[in-house]
Amino acid sequence: MNADVHAILQQLEIVERERVGRAADAAWSAAVRSVKAFQRDRFARTYADLLAAPRYAAAARFFLDELYGPQDFSERDAQFARVVPALVRLFPPEIVATVHTLARLHALSEELDSAMGWALRDGVALDGAGYVRAWQATGRPEAREEQIRLTLAVGVALDRLTRKPLLRHALHLMRGPARAAGLAALQQFLESGFDTFRAMGGAEDFLGRVGDRERALAAALFAPGADANPESLGQLP
Repeated sequence: MNADVHAILQQLEIVERERVGRAADAAWSAAVRSVKAFQRDRFARTYADLLAAPRYAAAARFFLDELYGPQDFSERDAQFARVVPALVRLFPPEIVATVHTLARLHALSEELDSAMGWALRDGVALDGAGYVRAWQATGRPEAREEQIRLTLAVGVALDRLTRKPLLRHALHLMRGPARAAGLAALQQFLESGFDTFRAMGGAEDFLGRVGDRERALAAALFAPGADANPESLGQLP
């Protein structure tokens, strides 16, 4: 098996394993859905200024909808897994590498969301204090840092691709083959990300702000006693 195919499928298998495990426990599954919705709302508050800024609004919305959203991507991921060999065969290496990074982020996020949901499965209120307690119960600061790093890496990759107009042209030419191979959703994601980051005219400042805020928030959430006054974090309700 091609190394790229194996690497991407390995990440999708982690995602599926997490979903199957949660599906057997209704309370756990519901808690994870609540965690995902809470995190999406948190992102919207943390980046309200970027979502309202003409230059950054589209990129912030892209991150919010594609990387932080609570949507159920199980059907999309199942289709994706079936066509990974076609993806690696059809798409340029730079795009395959970006998809691999995205798959790694997806798998790690599902693992961490599962862990937080497990801490909340007994009906712990998902308010600011409950979220902090679940975050601290999950722990794994090194995994949280990796999650941030991978999120930024997806943005860096999309920004880098915008400097290669031939790749954008290649993406356009691949619409038909991608649709025929069952890759329409991935094609749309890549084109949307490409166009969003190109319109921003450079992502360094945007990604710098995201990285600084996510790392500052992670440090605050791990701080002893953070759940006693979550409002002091400034990013939680």
